[in-house]
Amino acid sequence: MSRGTVSILPTAEPPKSRKAPLVPGEFLLTADDFTRIASMLHSETGIHLTEAKVALVYSRLAKRLRALGLENFRDYCELVTGAEGLDERQQMICALTTNVTKFFREPHHFEHLKAHVLPPLLDNARRGGRVRIWSAACSDGQEPYSIALTVLSLMPDANNYDIKILATDIDTKMLAHGRAGVYDTNALSQVPSDMRSKWFVKTEGNRTFGACEELRGLVSFKELNLIGQWPLKGPFQAIFCRNVVIYFEEQTQAKIWSRFAPLIAPKGVLYIGHSERITGPAAGLFGNAGITTYQKL
Repeated sequence: MSRGTVSILPTAEPPKSRKAPLVPGEFLLTADDFTRIASMLHSETGIHLTEAKVALVYSRLAKRLRALGLENFRDYCELVTGAEGLDERQQMICALTTNVTKFFREPHHFEHLKAHVLPPLLDNARRGGRVRIWSAACSDGQEPYSIALTVLSLMPDANNYDIKILATDIDTKMLAHGRAGVYDTNALSQVPSDMRSKWFVKTEGNRTFGACEELRGLVSFKELNLIGQWPLKGPFQAIFCRNVVIYFEEQTQAKIWSRFAPLIAPKGVLYIGHSERITGPAAGLFGNAGITTYQKL
């Protein structure tokens, strides 16, 4: 998932001291440590952490402390804020960002894409037109490959035309996974059997499947931070940005929706997550086109 000083909400029973442990465990994690980590994550990604996420932060970063041979979170904070800790700071961000994804997640979006968006776009591509679709926060590639599979279901020779799917994410490990395009049988359980047999190749041992050249050829993976610079020109006829802005504060959400708007072609479509809504000035630029599906006016 293919996001300034953070405001930390108090727990029902706050610790007596900012130096007291927030959770029992192998490594000491204090409220001061948590605040520093939350502030770094917020400034780097826009993700807003409250102390309700203390256990999550501890469990995900404890692995990093063990790997580095550190004794407590204070030392870890000193490392990631120092000049020598840039690589580990990226490791921290990757560990704390959520990468829940699956093929054809929220299938109504792909049904809408196939029935209403792609047919005229692909007809135009056959006449020399350009098709661009963006999967923002693409995680390990299952979303953009789902888009590509939908394209191929209508145009098996799509690679012969000017059709590209941009897949971006802040997590470099997820991007590497996406570029490799290798998934186990559980990940592919939502992919129809005919698509799986046509566009994936079994790897050695038949335990994993690799996306074939035609499928991978439609998708380009790039690192991008949604609250950073967007070196994108557009326009995109469709953008998928699903189940990511819910981790941002409302002001950041509105800003992101407003940044999408000028990059979407007239009558282009924005697909968002089931718990999300378009807010701020951008709300007046889109009309409802289905369940969490919006068309630029």
